[in-house]
Amino acid sequence: MGEVFKEISKKDRDFISKQQIFFVGTAPKSGNINVSPKGMDSFRVLDSNHIIWLNMTGSGNETAAHLLEDTRMTIMFCSFEKKPQILRLYGHAREHQHDSENWSQLLGHFPDSTQKKPGIRQIFDMKVDMVQTSCGYQVPMYDYKEERELLDTWAENKGTKGVREYWKGKNQTSLNGKPTGLRTEV
Repeated sequence: MGEVFKEISKKDRDFISKQQIFFVGTAPKSGNINVSPKGMDSFRVLDSNHIIWLNMTGSGNETAAHLLEDTRMTIMFCSFEKKPQILRLYGHAREHQHDSENWSQLLGHFPDSTQKKPGIRQIFDMKVDMVQTSCGYQVPMYDYKEERELLDTWAENKGTKGVREYWKGKNQTSLNGKPTGLRTEV
């Protein structure tokens, strides 16, 4: 059953590297809690207590808004394959945008093809305080088919300027009307 650790082990890294999807949970001091699915080879373990993930443009920007009020973040991976397992990472995160001082360094952890995508909105950087594993016996089995290309195609069709315009119109406030802090200048 469940176990708690202070850091990400090699075994945990191996498990994470095989997952095609992860879920991000954040919450403001008041308002809606957000859980968001992520994919697209956008997660990296930098060391035993440090992870980053690449955030693509989406219909909302809840994570950024929440982190302005409360830096807590939970990331969950679960196996949909034969061997069941759930892995949660708990910690505190911060956001990096295109004009952040260490943007290029952080972006360097992702493949060249990912770096050229116009839909990249932020990189979230989390210091991991606790790792929890649990059985995952209730998680159903699914087969991974492939990544969707819809988001990349949408962003490529809009281009950098069009994506930034979308940010201005759709990504400036959370569902609860809280600012996201997303800068839209090119």
